Formats: sequence, structure tokens, C-alpha cells
Amino acid sequence: MARHRSMAGALSLLLALLFFVLTVPASAQQDYVGKFDAFAGFSWMASPSANLYQRGGLTQVAYNWKRWLALGADYSYMTGNTSILPSYLKPSLQQQLSGEIAAAGGLPPGYTLYVPYQGNTWTFAAGPAVNYRHFKNVTLFVHPNLGAIHETATTKPKDLIQTLIVSQLAPSGKKEDTVVFFGVGGGIDWNLSKHYGIRTTADYVWCNLFSDLLKDSRNSWRLGVGPTFHFGKNVEK
Repeated sequence: MARHRSMAGALSLLLALLFFVLTVPASAQQDYVGKFDAFAGFSWMASPSANLYQRGGLTQVAYNWKRWLALGADYSYMTGNTSILPSYLKPSLQQQLSGEIAAAGGLPPGYTLYVPYQGNTWTFAAGPAVNYRHFKNVTLFVHPNLGAIHETATTKPKDLIQTLIVSQLAPSGKKEDTVVFFGVGGGIDWNLSKHYGIRTTADYVWCNLFSDLLKDSRNSWRLGVGPTFHFGKNVEK
């Protein structure tokens, strides 16, 4: 619950900042727009349907083809710990698991079945971004999200029952998957100087990781913050 409040608070802050920027009086437009942008910072991703919350790093690079249009690439790597519950599994696997537990005599009284695991995730995306540079000290941008997401789930069973479950679901103790994701994202560059600023980003993505195991697709939010750098020849138009 606290994690959900943290995510909601961060998103509310970003929306509030965006509202503030759009409602303040317009200032002079930006004199300098470098051909290239580079960003590296802290990233946090929440996937509530998998009860997975991860932290890591995010990098972005962009070529400003026009002052308002950029072509860029995005890479992030994050890690977090959580548990898989029987209710997350596909109905056919739930039935199979229930049958095996019943055949073994059932679970001990008061025992809650779950399997802890560590999720390591990387994402890569590339595509266009639209920039709004009407304010000298602030740049707003939006972009589609289309790319690949890879996740490695390494199980960490703590008892014999969990170990037996892992032997059925992931005999090697590890499961990996790579799928396409899509969504939408955007953010704000706070331009502190001609070549340096602070970026805040927010992205929503949808994907269907481990579709052979899990019954639900995944909706995720990713937040990022860190320094951004602008360099290269000034883009005139």
C-alpha cells in the first residue's frame, strides 16, 4: 500500500509541475537547442499486477532533427524482489497445482503458499519525441513507447514446499522472457544553463511477460530523474 501511495505521489507531483509550467506567463523562447541531448539518472518502475517494484538506472539519447522533433533511444535496467502467488498463475496451472497439493496431502495448517523471487528487468525503446520549447527555462516533451522488455526471474525458495513448486514451474530456478511493449511517455527538462538541466520523466507501458505462466498482462509505470546535457550545433528551425 505504501508503494502505491509513493507512486501516486510522484505522478501527482509531476502533473502538478506540468500544470504550473503551462499556466505561468510565457517567457522568451529558447535561443539555443543543441543537435544532441543525453540523459542519465535514477529510475523506479511499478508493476502492480505482478506486485513488483524495481529501482535502477535510465539513460536516454536524442538527435534533435527539428527544434520541435527529436529521434531518440532509451535504455533502463532495474531490479526488485517480490513473490509469485498461486492466484497470479493461468487457470490451468492453478488447477494443476491444486491437484498436486491435494495428492500430497494438502498444505500444513496455517501455511500460505508463495514463492519469492528477484526480478531483473531491462528495457530498450527508440522513436520520435515532440518537444515544446515555448519557455526559455523549461522544455516539455511527449513520445510514444515502443520497444522490447526482458525480465529474468530468479526464484529464492525458503522451504521444501516452495522448492517443489519451483521444480514444476521453473526447474532451473530461473525463468526469462523478452516481449514487445508499447505505451506513452513524456516529461520536463528544467534548463539550468545552456548545456545542462534536470530531467523528470514518466512512462506508462503495457506488455505480456511470461504469458505461458501468468494469467494477466502487465501495466507498468516508470519514473526517472537526473541530469540532462545539451550539446552540438544550434538547431535553427
